[in-house]
Order: sequence, then structure tokens, then C-alpha cells
Amino acid sequence: MSLWIKTNWLVKRIFPKYVWSIPNDEKKVFLTFDDGPTPEITEWVLAELRNYNAKATFFCIGDNIRKYPAIFQKVLAENHSIGNHTFNHLKGWKTPTEEYIKNTLLCQSQFTIHSSQFRNLFRPPYGKIKLSQARRLRKLGYKIIMWDVISFDFDQTISKEKCLENVLKNVESGSIIVFHDSKKAWQNLEYVLPKTLKFLNEKGFTCDKIN
Repeated sequence: MSLWIKTNWLVKRIFPKYVWSIPNDEKKVFLTFDDGPTPEITEWVLAELRNYNAKATFFCIGDNIRKYPAIFQKVLAENHSIGNHTFNHLKGWKTPTEEYIKNTLLCQSQFTIHSSQFRNLFRPPYGKIKLSQARRLRKLGYKIIMWDVISFDFDQTISKEKCLENVLKNVESGSIIVFHDSKKAWQNLEYVLPKTLKFLNEKGFTCDKIN
């Protein structure tokens, strides 16, 4: 599914039960950050968002929450949304369904250590999930959040300028945009995120969190 920077309309039609975008008349877009919390990087992202009074959604890896609980607490304290990204960043297509569900619930257990509220947002790592896994997760109350625009910030073979272009040329009201607060993405993210926030602000967009 990551073959397209702008998610193909046909993919959305084939998988209508996944959330690909959130259409609205208020020029709202939804920035999302996968794979954190990560020391220094997640905290830098929070500071950049704060500069523009922007909210976002962080799809966290459970094992990273375990390792860096104080950073996770900062995400919560600044009133951003959080979502489940499995405990070990599992690739659904290569993982038995029972193991995948147990790993997702293990991530959820990290959430409950820091918050009593059930967090019902889920994003499959790599965007790869079996239909059987998706059905089970929906029965457990999860919304499966995909994306409309992907920056490819994690791809170290593309330039930071191309990464920025991926976002700015494709964003529209309702877009769910994927970034990564990870070491792998840092080289591109450091360049792209401030410029994206500035562009969105100048164009009258509001950055909101997914509920």
C-alpha cells in the first residue's frame, strides 16, 4: 500500500472499513507520527508542533513506551492522540493472526499503565495487515487508521527535498499524513516537518488529532 505517495482511490474502495482520510469543511489535516517514542526526536517533534499550536496523533510501539515512559507521558501531557502500532512493530502479512493480536494487546497494556482510557486507534506497521487480523481488531473496538499521504521520510534513498514535495503536492483538507519520529527518518524529518507546518499554517490549514 505504500506504492503511492497519495493513496490510490481504488485501494480506498477495496478496503472501505479502514480510515484513509477524514473529510471535513474546516481545512483540517491530520499529522501522524509512527514508531516512537524515540529519545530527543519525539521531544523535538512535540516542540515543533507547539510552535504552531498543532495537534497530532502518535502511533507508538509498545516496547518503546516501555523503554521511554517519560517521553510517552509528554505526548499525553500535551494532549495529542495516541494509537497502537503493536508492541514489536510486526509485519501483519508475515505474522500469524493470534500472535499479531496478542502483540497488539501487549502494546495496549503499556497504554493502560499511563492512562486508564482505552485507546482505540490502530495503525498496522508497514501498512500490512491480514483481513483476519483487521476483523479481530475491529471486534475488539479498534479503528484501523491508514493514510492519504505518506512522506516516505523513512526512505534514506530519497532527498529531503523530495520528501517535502511528497507532502506539499498532495495534501488537501482531510488528509491523514504519515511521518515517523524515528532515528531512521530523522534526516528527512528534521528538514520536512518545520516546512510542512509553516506551509499548512500559511495556507490556512489546521492540524488536528484523530479521535
